[in-house]
Amino acid sequence: MESEKIILSRELFFKLEKQLFDSGLDSDFENFSIIKERLVNKQKLSENDFARHAIYVILAGGFSQKTAKKIHAQIMDYLIKNSELKFDELFGTFHNKNKIKAIIKIWVNRQKYRNFYYNLNSIEEKLSYLSTLPHIGKITANHLARNLGENVVKYDIWIQRLGVAFSGMNLHNKIDNTKLDQDVKKACDTMFKYLEVETGLPRGYIDVVLWKSCQNGLIKL
Repeated sequence: MESEKIILSRELFFKLEKQLFDSGLDSDFENFSIIKERLVNKQKLSENDFARHAIYVILAGGFSQKTAKKIHAQIMDYLIKNSELKFDELFGTFHNKNKIKAIIKIWVNRQKYRNFYYNLNSIEEKLSYLSTLPHIGKITANHLARNLGENVVKYDIWIQRLGVAFSGMNLHNKIDNTKLDQDVKKACDTMFKYLEVETGLPRGYIDVVLWKSCQNGLIKL
């Protein structure tokens, strides 16, 4: 059974990108230009930057981007300035015990985590490994991998909704932000494959532009 389809095109994509840039909405953890550059020209990040990205995606779940960035800046300032980390002091900044424990573990083990990640060869291995890090699930692993420069899709709730709308298939009841349904994933992948050909851009960058466009109502779902 089909439902109402949403039409995407090269022209619409670049129009959305321009609207985001003009409105100052062209960012995830970092600006779109940095995300695109890292996707096009792969680079290995330092252990501190690896941890910085991991900590951000942990905080991003359940918060607005503005709030996540504010808390992230406070936590990173504490981590950089203090060689002896105290749970209670970090908990005073952000009242979530599980996430604070995960953040401390990632920071303390950042060199080991970073080096192991960059010694892996395939994207499948890297995604699998990232999903084993403290408080990093499968969907969050995709978010982290993309921000680290891997050409992957986040598959968050907005992208799932858009992929289903693009497909025209009646898959709305399968959309789930905690467990990615394979039919929904296939719909999203078809959308990204189409737009990769249309725009000549990596799907990781297409992902962040579409996500931000949906989140800010530039694409009506």
